[in-house]
Amino acid sequence: MEKTSSEKIRLGLFVIIGLTIFVLGIYFIGNKQQMFGKTEHLRTVFNNVGGLQLGNNVRYSGVNVGTVKEITMINDTAVSVDMIISKSIFPKIKKNAIATIGSDGLVGSMIINILPGNGPADPVEPNDIIQSFNRIRTDDMLTTLNTTNENAALLTADLLKITKEITQGKGTIGLLINDTVMANDLKKTMHYLRITSKGTSESVEKLNQIVASLGKKDNVIGVLSDTTVANKIKSISKNLDQTTKEINKVVDNLNATVLNIKDGKGAINYLSNDPNLVKKIDSTMTNINQASGRLNENLEALKHNFLLRGYFKKQEKAKQKEKSKSPSN
Repeated sequence: MEKTSSEKIRLGLFVIIGLTIFVLGIYFIGNKQQMFGKTEHLRTVFNNVGGLQLGNNVRYSGVNVGTVKEITMINDTAVSVDMIISKSIFPKIKKNAIATIGSDGLVGSMIINILPGNGPADPVEPNDIIQSFNRIRTDDMLTTLNTTNENAALLTADLLKITKEITQGKGTIGLLINDTVMANDLKKTMHYLRITSKGTSESVEKLNQIVASLGKKDNVIGVLSDTTVANKIKSISKNLDQTTKEINKVVDNLNATVLNIKDGKGAINYLSNDPNLVKKIDSTMTNINQASGRLNENLEALKHNFLLRGYFKKQEKAKQKEKSKSPSN
């Protein structure tokens, strides 16, 4: 059956639209995979890529800058990842940048995030190897969570055992909870502690008042803080110091005198140490006493002498007149 011209036109339009869509698709896919732009290789090493695949995006500070070109297993703990990065981005990536593996959303494909490093550094060069940071995997988190659950179960069992013993009155806490006598004693102790604390507060307040009143002039410390009193005390101290010096001089003189006496110098040592002189002094005193007695006898004899009897009578009368004039009479 021969086709009409309208059918041929429709077929041509369909082919043209299909080719256009195919070309645009290849362009967008190639542009996304950095197939048409200028790119350079950048490498990093992970201990686990966590499901990363070829063609996954590479982001720098949240911006798509390349794709994963190759994944190579180095050994059982190291996996090398080759990335193709837009050449215009290379001057912005520093050598201290860090590569991490993340997911594109909650359920998206895996991607590589390149994070800027701390501090200044030189830009990366083609085929450089940057540092990597391995995040905790889900399996590791589940293992840790399982261990935590086991520890929590053991802790719960221990807590149940402790609470059971407490309710049965075992141990110190159980005894405090279940023993009413000890509870009452504890209440009394707290009451006495409260009273003691109150008394201590009152004592501290009184002590503060005493300390505050020390600066007043009606007490000893307050008087001592007065400059006038202080000057007087200084003057007294100075006089006492001078008196002490004078007393020291007197003591020195007495010591010198005693030394002279001990050394046989002076009259005192001569009187105390010469026995002949002592005998002479005793004899002299005896003679003086005898002469005094004889003198008294001579005076008594003169009183009875008729020549001097009138004189002594006049003296006797004068003494009696003085006695009569005295207030006692």
